[in-house]
Amino acid sequence: MPRPRPGARFFGPNHSPDQFLVATRRKVIGYVRLVQPTPYPSGAHVRQIQGLAVDPAEQGRGVGRALLEAACAEAARQGAWRVTLRVLSGNTSARRLYESAGFVVEGVLSAEFHIEGSYVDDVLMARRVD
Repeated sequence: MPRPRPGARFFGPNHSPDQFLVATRRKVIGYVRLVQPTPYPSGAHVRQIQGLAVDPAEQGRGVGRALLEAACAEAARQGAWRVTLRVLSGNTSARRLYESAGFVVEGVLSAEFHIEGSYVDDVLMARRVD
């Protein structure tokens, strides 16, 4: 995704605080956004991770994994049994994290984005939660 412009609001009509789980250690060190990707009853069993970020100083310490597990547990608590996400093909560290947490590739949208002069694939991943 493109970087937000300076001064851009984090929360807004389409990004409400109740969609986020936050990791703290005396300050916010990471977050994950979990939403029902479609507003229809036929998709009520699915939640989607639409953003996961960890403070660079905290990366490699299990924060991302803890956020993923918390998101999956919250999805199950909400009655969902499937969690999906999208990740750029070149984001190998995120892809490794997702795979280690049980997410599998279900599809690839080739050249879905044009970022910094290059076309980048969008990788669709999912896992079941109980």
